[in-house]
Amino acid sequence: MSRTVKAMAGAAERRPSLVDDAYAAMKEAIRESTFAPGYQASEQEIALRLGMSRTPVHEASIRLQEEGLVRIVPKRGILICALAPDDLREIYEVIIAIEAAAAELVAGLPEAERSAVAGELAEATARMDEAHAAGRLQDWGKADEAFHRILVERCGNRRIERIIQTVKDQSHRARMLTLKLRRQLPASVAEHRAIVDAIRRGDAAAAYAAARQHRSHARDELLPLLADFGLKHL
Repeated sequence: MSRTVKAMAGAAERRPSLVDDAYAAMKEAIRESTFAPGYQASEQEIALRLGMSRTPVHEASIRLQEEGLVRIVPKRGILICALAPDDLREIYEVIIAIEAAAAELVAGLPEAERSAVAGELAEATARMDEAHAAGRLQDWGKADEAFHRILVERCGNRRIERIIQTVKDQSHRARMLTLKLRRQLPASVAEHRAIVDAIRRGDAAAAYAAARQHRSHARDELLPLLADFGLKHL
């Protein structure tokens, strides 16, 4: 193989990794509001902030635009998309439907498999409880996110996993922004335990109902908070 061909092959191998790195870094900055809603900058400026080159940032932004997290504005750069309360209402409608279906599927798994999943979910719930007791709200949020990620990842339906990832990324900012304002965190832990219990028993109908009720309660608490504080975009 010639030196030129080897160089091209090496570049081809490295390129996906650089794009994946840029995608992960940009998504994390958006989720945690390091790149705040409404922030707009050139690809070069974003690349400099992330310590990366412009080309992988450009390709990563195309993927993020498909997920509704950014908008590429010709000749003006990349705009971080803001969410309105109505957007969140629609997002939660999707989450409610999909996670209820995921819980139903997990509860229908063979006993050994669903028992293993229930154990993972119970562990995440225990971390939530401990974090809340210690006043570590960020850790509570991470454990809560882990619970819902496990529920979807273990349900055995890859399309459900792909669909929900986008809306979860879009709703993450709102959840973290309002975490200190929410009053129902202990209730959320209890609701998680109800989901786990239904899965352990293999009661698909109860798991579906418990998961649907849990996410409905989260929506009904979050949206009024946004209205009370006059947050029209986030």
